[in-house]
Amino acid sequence: MTERKPLGVSFESWIDRQIREATERGEFDDLPGAGKPIPGQGKPHDDMWWIKQKMQAENLSFPLPGTLALRKEAEEARAEALGARTEAEARRIVEEMNDKIRDSYRKPLSGPPVVQPLIDADEVAAEWRALHPVAEKKPAPAPEKRRGRSFLRWFGRR
Repeated sequence: MTERKPLGVSFESWIDRQIREATERGEFDDLPGAGKPIPGQGKPHDDMWWIKQKMQAENLSFPLPGTLALRKEAEEARAEALGARTEAEARRIVEEMNDKIRDSYRKPLSGPPVVQPLIDADEVAAEWRALHPVAEKKPAPAPEKRRGRSFLRWFGRR
């Protein structure tokens, strides 16, 4: 493919010749996606298809307006708090989110006017305790007494 088009040969015939020669060499055999339908075929044309595909591949989402992003973040913080390892960690997550919500009360956010209520830390802690019951600790068994002669007696004989 590094060769230049010879003078006097049309582009179409030159390209067709290169494709034919590459096919004869087997350069198109075993390509990924061979025999599979073309992705997106039959769907209406979307000018932003490549952006959507890249965002899906990178596991990103479209940016939300400030008020809706705060609401989504609050829901995620509540779920994270319920999955925390300790109750103290769950309360810390809730308090950090409540600080962000209080900050949003002071500064106007972009988007539709949505007032995000504070998350009740006691309610989340109660849910956390319900999801993580404390197993009752069994008392440790008493050490068993050794039967027979003591080690010192046995050692003293030798």
